[in-house]
Amino acid sequence: MEHLNVIVVGAGLSGIAAGHYLNTECPWADYAILEGREALGGTWDLFRYPGLRSDSDMFTLGYSFRPWAGAKAIADGDSILNYVRETAAEEGIDGKIRYGHRIVAANWSTEDARWTVQVERSGSDGPTTLTCDFLFSCTGYYRYDHGYTPDFPGMDSFGGTVVHPQHWPDDLDVAGKRVVVIGSGATAITLIPSLARDAEHVTMLQRTPSYVASLPAINPLADRARRWLPARVSGPVVRWAFALGTLGSYKLSRWRPAVVKKALRREAARRLPDGYDLDTHFNPPYDPWDQRLCVVPDGDLFAAISDGSASVVTDHVETFTETGIRLKSGDELEADIVVTATGLELLFAGGMELSVDGEPLDLPSKLTYKGMMLEDVPNLALAIGYTNASWTLKAELTCQYVTRILNHLRDTGLCQATPRNRDASITAAPLLGLTSGYITRASDRFPQQGSRFPWQVHQSYLRDYRAMRMHGLADEAMEFSNRPPAPPIGVAGAKAHLPGKVVA
Repeated sequence: MEHLNVIVVGAGLSGIAAGHYLNTECPWADYAILEGREALGGTWDLFRYPGLRSDSDMFTLGYSFRPWAGAKAIADGDSILNYVRETAAEEGIDGKIRYGHRIVAANWSTEDARWTVQVERSGSDGPTTLTCDFLFSCTGYYRYDHGYTPDFPGMDSFGGTVVHPQHWPDDLDVAGKRVVVIGSGATAITLIPSLARDAEHVTMLQRTPSYVASLPAINPLADRARRWLPARVSGPVVRWAFALGTLGSYKLSRWRPAVVKKALRREAARRLPDGYDLDTHFNPPYDPWDQRLCVVPDGDLFAAISDGSASVVTDHVETFTETGIRLKSGDELEADIVVTATGLELLFAGGMELSVDGEPLDLPSKLTYKGMMLEDVPNLALAIGYTNASWTLKAELTCQYVTRILNHLRDTGLCQATPRNRDASITAAPLLGLTSGYITRASDRFPQQGSRFPWQVHQSYLRDYRAMRMHGLADEAMEFSNRPPAPPIGVAGAKAHLPGKVVA
């Protein structure tokens, strides 16, 4: 049975960041990245739908240790995938990836101070078993094998093509076709301008509008900073400027939602034709950032609506018909292709079954520590990015914190880091804190956050940076314990689980 110091789960943005920090901060660590699919890149390799792009600026979605050098602040999916691949290749991280390895179960043994991990390998005769000192899940929070599609009545009677963006066919031709995109989230808003270039017409069918913000694809301030300042200075300056700007926008949305609503409405009105029905199609019944704000580079969605190649219908699906969709209002939308951009299906830690000393974890009963570990679960970390800002900002803070824990355990000769909640007054709340349908549908299957730090998830890069980079590891909730078993008498130089420390 092979033993590793660290097993990283997933070779997407977070997994490659974990590889970087293990290489640089824990060069002593023997680690592997287990990837269930046959390629690295995670989201950016899985999704192939037209117009795929980032919904965060690349100066914060990119890595701090390898600043984004592209011209566009909102970048296309192929450019992001190449960026992740190049980062992995430059540091040799790609050599640590084991493809076709999907973890199905992991059990922590307090007596042995290690995880035993059951792995299914594609193309093999059966599962294999690995052990590790520390398990680091970088799987994101949604299922890779399928997305979420409601059970619409009459779908079987539709004579055209139905496709979910998560499984976009390579050979799907929309040229000259009537396309209906069901949904109003980031995926739908990304798809529509791209499809509208070739389709006869594209209709976005939404039950509820979303807030849509137009940002320049090429940010002039970032462009000037990178031209005038050396790279070692411009990278951090631009990254912090965008991180703080996004955070400020979010805070303003929560403190003064009416101000942000008015600004977003004014921008939409400026880009849409005179007299456009904003109240019906771009006036959500909730405040900004109750659900994730959608970003369109250079207002491309508004441009497609303005030139007539796309339109918005706000209504409910009554049933699919042979030629399209009949709405509850009685209207009918004729379609050759229907795209169900109806969301993701969330999945915690890649769906692996977790247990401690043989007892399965009851995830909804657990609080998250600093948004990255689970209450009473030793030596397990989770890279969960922000919902109101770039995923990578929080993922990198988590990676750095994990390496600090690993080095502390190695330096002290201890084997176990376990968050413990000793404050009975802490109350629980949903982990992700948004009201989006794909999040609320899965909230009962996810761990919770607490009402106070370190159990509360701030959704604030500034607060997390101070808590995770500028303070020590010791606090009232983190317990370091569990010295390794003494080696058999007469065995000299026997090592503890974390290499470099000799157990006397």
